[in-house]
Amino acid sequence: MNFSRRTLLAATGATAVTAATAVMTTAGTAHAAPLADASAENDAEAGAGASPAAGFGTLLQRAESLLTGGGFDPDDPDFTDAVAALDATAGDLWDTLDRGAGRTALWPDLAPLTDPGNFGQSYTRLRTVATAWATEGTSLAGNAQVADALVAALRFTHDTAYNPARRETGNWWFWEIGAPRALMDCAVVLRDRLPAADLADYLAVVDRFCPDADRRTNSPTLPETGANRTDKAVIVALRGLLGQDPAKLVSARDALSDVRDSGRNSLFRYTSSGDGFYEDGSFVQHDVVAYTGSYGIVLLSGTAYLLALLAGSEWAVADPKVSVMYDAVERTFAPVIFDGLMMDSVRGRAVSRERAGDHRDGATALAAILLLASGAPAEYATRWRALVKGWLTRNRTTPFEGLATLPQLALAKAVLDDPTVPAGPRSTGSHVFADMDRVVHRRPGWACALSLSSKRISAYEAGNGENLHGWYTGDGMTYLYDGDDLGQFNDGFWPTVDPYRLPGTTVDTRRRTDLGTGAGTSTYRPANTVAGGAVLDGRYGAAAMEVIGGQGTTLRTRKSWFLLDNAVIALGAGITASDGRPVETVVENRNLGTDGRHRLLVDGVRQPVEQGWSGTFGRARWAHVEGVGGYVFPGGTALHALREQRTGTWRAIDTGADTGGGTDPVTRRYLTLWTDHGASPTDARYAYVLLPGASASATAVWSASRPVRIVADDSTAQAVEVRRAGLTAVNFWGAGTAAGITASGPASVLVQRHGAHIRVAVADPGRTLTTLSVELPFRARAVATADDSVSLTPGRRPVLTVAVGGSRGHTHRAELVP
Repeated sequence: MNFSRRTLLAATGATAVTAATAVMTTAGTAHAAPLADASAENDAEAGAGASPAAGFGTLLQRAESLLTGGGFDPDDPDFTDAVAALDATAGDLWDTLDRGAGRTALWPDLAPLTDPGNFGQSYTRLRTVATAWATEGTSLAGNAQVADALVAALRFTHDTAYNPARRETGNWWFWEIGAPRALMDCAVVLRDRLPAADLADYLAVVDRFCPDADRRTNSPTLPETGANRTDKAVIVALRGLLGQDPAKLVSARDALSDVRDSGRNSLFRYTSSGDGFYEDGSFVQHDVVAYTGSYGIVLLSGTAYLLALLAGSEWAVADPKVSVMYDAVERTFAPVIFDGLMMDSVRGRAVSRERAGDHRDGATALAAILLLASGAPAEYATRWRALVKGWLTRNRTTPFEGLATLPQLALAKAVLDDPTVPAGPRSTGSHVFADMDRVVHRRPGWACALSLSSKRISAYEAGNGENLHGWYTGDGMTYLYDGDDLGQFNDGFWPTVDPYRLPGTTVDTRRRTDLGTGAGTSTYRPANTVAGGAVLDGRYGAAAMEVIGGQGTTLRTRKSWFLLDNAVIALGAGITASDGRPVETVVENRNLGTDGRHRLLVDGVRQPVEQGWSGTFGRARWAHVEGVGGYVFPGGTALHALREQRTGTWRAIDTGADTGGGTDPVTRRYLTLWTDHGASPTDARYAYVLLPGASASATAVWSASRPVRIVADDSTAQAVEVRRAGLTAVNFWGAGTAAGITASGPASVLVQRHGAHIRVAVADPGRTLTTLSVELPFRARAVATADDSVSLTPGRRPVLTVAVGGSRGHTHRAELVP
């Protein structure tokens, strides 16, 4: 079914972070869109006889348009619902704002105002009201009483809670990023109504807590990195505009490139450790957390904002290495966006936030990409707009327009209205993001994401009351995305799913205590080295993770996933524990929504649909879940199945000061499939196959015909053969032989003998080797093409020597001539 632009822009909008429109010259350089006319006085600020560079007034008007959407037509039906949503949100805040002379807080639920979380959120609410006051079509628009009350509320908050005399307590983020950003946005909107003395006070408090983007104010030796640096650069830029301080604008611009420290923390560079973008597409924040879908979006949004804000001025960003940010759109972000949603495997502790689901973070990423496209070179912008248009038109579960701000809607409308922009197809391919222990496999109708962890990348992050039940999210959790149902992880999943039975994980069934209940954030990195894999021709993948139990369990297991055209083969071996508790491998734990009665077949027999039903099948060979796909168990397995209705609250998994969820019960139905390895298992194993989107009959045929042969599943190697494709894939846990391939040490190896060439992909996901040799079971006489790290000793049993040392688990490739 095709969706028209009118259909796509017919639902509600909501208040959120900013974006705006811009236009691009034929040369590919950006300048601001004419969202509002600049006065002659503003034009004169560039200097008599100078080039028409945008001055302070022009940029301030642009900053306001970045908040409000600028000069859109409020009567345009594409915007009326978004205007109404902003009006409703702001109207409620206005009605409940305490405007009394004896007030002690602005809103009763944000008392005491002196608490950092409370004054931080108060500023955010004031920004929402101020945005509605400045937006034509709302009931608060241009209301003098509203403007006066906002000015008074800002003064009250400054005098009571947030001023240069205060000392930072609690979460530093509210002091140095959250509060000053919202305060500067309010000042931009209200700049013509603010008394000079008030504005001076607000600039002074920003100078106190966010004087520059280079250093953490409460820890002056700590350089800011990644998203935090971007956030602060935006604050400093707005402070520079409001104070007409060119030095602040230079500081903000230069912070993006980290001029102060010679580019060490530049946002426009690739890193090989710690925070930032990696050449393989990974994005890491907090040193060890895969964070593309949270902090990565903040960085992308903030950078796009500054590029648009400063474009055409003497402070415009001119660093040629900005191309790193351009490349990140397709290298870093696009692989983890599925039809507009942001995959949860890269959202860290944000998965526990009720108001920031995968679709909302996805919508923010889409808007940031469109904003970045407004000033990017044409060869980038053309591809990005097609990508985004495809995402917008395919998402029928939680459409963009129901999540977007007015400026974001304007960006989307421009793309959807443009007949020269095609709707890009759903991308396919296999990706191993070795630098953040994530794997993504994309096919035309579905995608699979694996969340791994190691001594390099944390299994979870929790803290400040967030992600309280994230214990097993990095233990091989398997996210299966269906192009026909994008609501699986966005529809009340996290507060209702059994956190001990996350799909893809092998777990000790012990009870756990809540994580992250104290101030600050913390991470847990397990002891294993192996987490990652290899990719062949961007089409096939082999992934591996060794689970080494910590924090009160002796569980160990070796897990592999082989990612193919229409299947994911999951193998586990060496499952061992000695704690006296059962150990389970969870094949599936599917969210069926509020009233799902999806049919379950086991070996062709239909099972009951009543809630509370459970069953055990001694030697199940295959199962099928209606609307999801098939599950094959080669050789048969003792399969457990359960239908249950689960109720939870968002508050139970997130009590954060500004992210805490509601206490209203959320109820969803689940269908769970798992294998019980028994108490204290020794060298147990499992094997199952995911067939996403497959019919019941296709699943039965697959089970009977076995087009993929499992040739090894033990503590030495796990391997599969796909004979029709001429493909063999092996994860070696040490030196050994499997499927005729011999490796000198632990490695992921894929070999495809098809047609006139032999293609090989090799990686060292444990990063323990310097050199690896791989012997193949068939003749190769020469190298057609190969990475510089690969050499061949030809013969009847040729040997590849791969210099894997220092490659950080990345794939090495060769094509051989038989």
